[in-house]
Amino acid sequence: MTGPARPCLPMVLFALISAVPVGLIGAGLVWGGLWLWAGFLYMAVLALVLDRLVPLVAGNRPEGAEFPAADLLLVTLGVAHLGLLPLATWAVAGGSGLYAGQRVLAFLAAGLWFGQVAHPAAHELIHRSGRGLFRLGAAIYVSLLFGQHVSAHRLVHHRHVGSAADPNSARAGEGFYRFALRAWAGSFAEGWRAETRLRSGVWRHPYGIFLGGGMLALMLGWGIAGWAGVLAWLGLALHAQAQLLLSDYVQHYGLSRAFLADGRLEPVGPQHSWNGGQWFSSALMLNAPRHSDHHVHPARPFPALQLAADAPHLPWPLPLACAVALVPPVWRRAMRGPVAQWRHMTGA
Repeated sequence: MTGPARPCLPMVLFALISAVPVGLIGAGLVWGGLWLWAGFLYMAVLALVLDRLVPLVAGNRPEGAEFPAADLLLVTLGVAHLGLLPLATWAVAGGSGLYAGQRVLAFLAAGLWFGQVAHPAAHELIHRSGRGLFRLGAAIYVSLLFGQHVSAHRLVHHRHVGSAADPNSARAGEGFYRFALRAWAGSFAEGWRAETRLRSGVWRHPYGIFLGGGMLALMLGWGIAGWAGVLAWLGLALHAQAQLLLSDYVQHYGLSRAFLADGRLEPVGPQHSWNGGQWFSSALMLNAPRHSDHHVHPARPFPALQLAADAPHLPWPLPLACAVALVPPVWRRAMRGPVAQWRHMTGA
């Protein structure tokens, strides 16, 4: 017998949990004080606490369910990001009146939101078929000086995940910092090659938009606060990029796809991504922890992503797993058992 069906996360919960920190952080960037602490603690601590205090794993939506409000939330978060990034640059490096400790707190709080909420929103948007939605997602990554991800994620990562051809699949035993350097450079190069194969002329190459847009973003940083604004914008972008790379590292660490008899890689399945089912971090990150189903069904909207029973699960919620990964010896030791169990289960 199966137990009672678990409740699904309602759209209003996705909206509230992902958007509330925009107000807290935005108020903190302008007025400082307790608003800044509230925004920082929301992003840095609340998910870890509530995922533990209320150990709810939400249920799966029925196949074919549609969510017209999902795209509206993505657009709202995307527009919020494009406003919050220059505001954060001003608060950190401009004439905001914040003292040094508040500027550091503003940097950390805003950067966490860019990496844990704006990035999942942009990730969803670049998988949408609508041109406007796709361009908004690309604009978010370009503003974070990481436009290459638009190409590398769709054209390289999804095709080659779990193989040596994917620079964003972490190998067992590989530390995060070594992975991050390899993945950043590799995704830039492989994304370029993948786009070049699809384009007939250099002037139509999207990397021109990515690089040009990144330069415009830094020029806006300069307009906000001179060279200090450029450094603040760059720092915020690198903060968000590090979190993006941490997610890739954690969600594919040590998992590989086998080669079939004809030399092709086996199809991507639930067994090729690590997952998390905790309710608060799932709502905050727009179901990004349900990573296996996203790889199997890339176009599936985030509220409909399934948590397969046979998919491997991380020992901790995704935000906590990313924090552990920042200490490679601890991470390798903690993941040795789960990776060995995965290999035993899959025969890898």
